[in-house]
Amino acid sequence: MPKTKLKEKEVKKYNLLFKKLKQEVSKVIVGQEEVLDGLLRTILCKGHVLVEGVPGIAKTLLIKTLAKTTGCTFSRIQFTVDLLPTDIIGITTYDPKKGFTTQKGPIFSNFILADEINRSSPKTQSALLEAMQERQVTLAKKTYPLESPFFVMATMNPIESEGVYPLPEAQIDRFLFKLYMGYPSTKEEQKILNQNISLKDFDEFDLKPVLTPSLINHLQKLTQDIYLSKELEDYIVRIVNATRESQKLKFGKYILYGASPRASISLFIASKADALLNGKTYVTPQNIKNIAKSVLRHRILLSYEGQAENITTDQIIEEILTKIPIP
Repeated sequence: MPKTKLKEKEVKKYNLLFKKLKQEVSKVIVGQEEVLDGLLRTILCKGHVLVEGVPGIAKTLLIKTLAKTTGCTFSRIQFTVDLLPTDIIGITTYDPKKGFTTQKGPIFSNFILADEINRSSPKTQSALLEAMQERQVTLAKKTYPLESPFFVMATMNPIESEGVYPLPEAQIDRFLFKLYMGYPSTKEEQKILNQNISLKDFDEFDLKPVLTPSLINHLQKLTQDIYLSKELEDYIVRIVNATRESQKLKFGKYILYGASPRASISLFIASKADALLNGKTYVTPQNIKNIAKSVLRHRILLSYEGQAENITTDQIIEEILTKIPIP
């Protein structure tokens, strides 16, 4: 058993809490367990997530439900072509009776849904991404810290390509994970017919908070204390380095640029979050494999040839995980 500051009893206790949280979320959301796990890992890492999925598969409802079950505040920002940075962070106005007053924007919440982020101009996108990175915003030369915990789930619609501004690779790299949210199974969809937000009001689901903002802050610190051996650190580095040494891979010719060092950092912390989520005090190779695609799929840039032949970054990651020997 690896040496760690954490007690297994404490981690098991939180594992039961996570299970209870998932049960509470399932009152509203049918299926999507992998996506929910991805969101929980991201929160534990103090990161942010980019979710790609067609309209109507409950992306908004998922994060709203997660906010409710964690006792966190929630804001939804609909990104449109005319959205301005001030619509996100707020403005300073002058009232003859009160003088200058600050009206804070929707960014001042625990959980933020940035809906269809690629529909707004790069200037507006950067206002959100700056807040994500710095966890603070500046209004009228005064700096305001954002809520803690602070978590952004940005969504992208893969269907429409007109009237959108593709996110620059440097900005996409700032998201800890990129998740795909797909269609439910036929059994799940049949269940959705009787359990959906169109027939019921959100409050009718009677969701109970399982976590609190202060407990989430504690769990984020706890995540950092999960043990990860030097051998697994080397394993992480070799995985990321394989995306750059493309000549050694079958799909290597389709890689234009490999993952940045931020990918190694993300694999390091996200594997710890996966271990905690599964009730372990230490990271195993499987924990790294569990989160590898979510961490790397948006950090590998495909060549035009790869895009033309419909090669996916997930295929490349799968090859890498197969070839890199497990310590």
